[in-house]
Amino acid sequence: MTEGGRAGDLAAEGVPEAEFHPGIAQRMPRKGVAGGALIRNEDGLILFLEPTYKPTLDIPGGMAEQDESPLEACRREVREEIGLELEIGPLLVVDWVPAIGVWFDAVNFIFDGGVLDREQIQQLRVDPVEARGSEFLTLEQASTRLRPSMARRLAAAQEAVSRGATQYAEFGRL
Repeated sequence: MTEGGRAGDLAAEGVPEAEFHPGIAQRMPRKGVAGGALIRNEDGLILFLEPTYKPTLDIPGGMAEQDESPLEACRREVREEIGLELEIGPLLVVDWVPAIGVWFDAVNFIFDGGVLDREQIQQLRVDPVEARGSEFLTLEQASTRLRPSMARRLAAAQEAVSRGATQYAEFGRL
């Protein structure tokens, strides 16, 4: 970003181009965007949340709000869901998810949430509106409580950590 931040960057872009066909921008498809954090403890176990709004486990993170980047959404959701202000690290996985039921297709970004030490784990406060609880598990231990695509996405994130390279996936498949 420029010195002026996002506002400066937008100003530097200049006047937006006019629509060739008026109204086309409003008819263009839209995708959901989400940002999540792969957070581990010192033993390498993954932090999972038990959301109040769905039957499967999830990692801290969530959908981006209007004009919010996936990284900003990840930071906000981590802060809201577990009460920690974490330094969110590099991007691990970009995963496209097809439309399912009433949900539009989406792009999920998994960032490295780092390794929590014992003190940080003691400070962890799960928002009871967001989740019934949290636990550190191996991916294998959690797998029966995850959607298959999430298990694949998290396996790709673990591989990205070990390889030191971002992974691209489609529905969790590399």
